Amino acid sequence: MNGPPGDSHQAIRPRARRFALVGLFATSVDVGITLILTEAGLPRAAADAIALLVAAAVSFALHRRYTLRGDNLDRWIRRPVVFVAVASAAAIVDLLVYVSLSTLDPLPAKIVAVLAAAVIRALTHRAVLFRAVQHGQSSPSNRSSSPGDCRLSVVVPAYCEEARIAATIDTIRTELASIGGPGAVEVVVVDDGSGDRTAEVAERAGADVVVVQPRNRGKGAAVRVGIAASSGRTVAYTDADLAYPPRQLIGFVDAIEQGWDAAIGNRYHEDTVTVTETSRLRSVGSRAVNAATNILLLGNYRDTQCGCKAFRSDVARIVTEAGIIDGFAFDIEVLHLIERHALSLREMPVQVVNSGSSTVSAVRDGLRVGRDILRIRRRSNRGGYPKLPPGVLPVSGSADVDASGRTDGSPN
Repeated sequence: MNGPPGDSHQAIRPRARRFALVGLFATSVDVGITLILTEAGLPRAAADAIALLVAAAVSFALHRRYTLRGDNLDRWIRRPVVFVAVASAAAIVDLLVYVSLSTLDPLPAKIVAVLAAAVIRALTHRAVLFRAVQHGQSSPSNRSSSPGDCRLSVVVPAYCEEARIAATIDTIRTELASIGGPGAVEVVVVDDGSGDRTAEVAERAGADVVVVQPRNRGKGAAVRVGIAASSGRTVAYTDADLAYPPRQLIGFVDAIEQGWDAAIGNRYHEDTVTVTETSRLRSVGSRAVNAATNILLLGNYRDTQCGCKAFRSDVARIVTEAGIIDGFAFDIEVLHLIERHALSLREMPVQVVNSGSSTVSAVRDGLRVGRDILRIRRRSNRGGYPKLPPGVLPVSGSADVDASGRTDGSPN
């Protein structure tokens, strides 16, 4: 789907660079006209107002034509009313600051005004995107059925799980028996470079598919490989320690079949039941990761790291094949791609039975997650994630949603 390495970088415009260049050019126009008109004797308020109008017109035209065209995360640029509202808020701040600094020379006063306006513009822009993304994700997509040979595939990433993988597979079979008859549930185990007999035991225990990674690469890489090998119409993944009892996946399957593109567990949902508490260190680390992802993600998810998620099969492949993160930040990258492609998402309460034998290290893996969040942000800003080609997903029953909640039926 992604083509040869590097194709996505060549196919997608470097939006971050163009965004910066357009912003710099518009700011130069603003500052230049302000200084020229002020030096010509025009009152500061009038000079600044004229400069701001010209700069806003230049910014809108260049962004719309070159920078953000077709980018779902910057859909606000296609809404002149929203653009004008954001530009007006920033312009008022710019004007007030410039006029109030009358004791300063025009150039330093204007620089301070531009910086203040930039802060307002950035905060307002992000607030608009929060609203647009959350509104767009809040309703089922109502697509036609996803492809697949069975109803559900459960992907289980496993690293050195020889002692319990057989019990894990048996529990999945038992608790999901009500989903359908023989063949309705597929169990896919990915041995992530274990040094023991995890793969052999999984095969003997009746896993439908066992994939062996030649070396340990991380949970993200294991889930990605497992999804690629799965054949279910709904694809879910859960941890080998079954911290999330498999029976609750029935509700996730129902959500996907009701039209949601993705369903993710939320350990902080008001209806979540925690049977066994995790350690304080891991709890604090998890919340710290969620807070850090607010820098990157727009959906304001309360729990990005819950190890229980489900997707339509086509959506699962789209959001994993485009990814590059092999570790625990894999989940964050998946959510980022769901946002980029304007896919619907439902957060679900879960039952949590934390295992004392988890292979997760709060400190070591927490630092890696922080590093990978920066990698995701950098790749996204550079246009490294491919756009969703037209026709890859069945046509949705919902139209494109703008920041005010209105629809225009335009394609994403």
